[in-house]
Amino acid sequence: MNRGARDLLLTVATSLVLLAPAASGAQELKPFAPGSLKEIQAARAGRPFVLAFWSLTCTYCHEEFALFSALRKKYPALDIVLVATDTPAESEALSDTLRHYGLEGIESWVFADEFAERLRYDVDPKWGGELPRTYFYASDHGRRAQSGRLDRERLEAWIKQQFVTTPPH
Repeated sequence: MNRGARDLLLTVATSLVLLAPAASGAQELKPFAPGSLKEIQAARAGRPFVLAFWSLTCTYCHEEFALFSALRKKYPALDIVLVATDTPAESEALSDTLRHYGLEGIESWVFADEFAERLRYDVDPKWGGELPRTYFYASDHGRRAQSGRLDRERLEAWIKQQFVTTPPH
């Protein structure tokens, strides 16, 4: 099979796997492919957001989800985008995990390229694959990356800095 046919087959298979949860009412997981980061950024032009990469097997990611769930209630304007580094074949387990933490309404993606290294490089050439990996995008879309556990106090300070408006003079 030539490369073009293989890529087309992979795209069709990924689409079918991703459509199945939507048909059953489960969390929609968009396919994260090269260029998806640009789509995420463009949809949030001029607005701050958090981009968090996670996996089903990442213990600290689950701790982060509990934190995100609490912070969404406290700061409804907080925009969080989640990207699972698992495969589309695990969509049901991914959706179940998001639902467990009350995160089913958050925009969510799943790696949809068999070469995870290519996707990680597209996001950040300095990212070696460690999880959780979180990016904090300011309203000017300058970003700061963090690997490992998030500190609630530092995260809340960032949120307040991004979402508190200065009163008019």
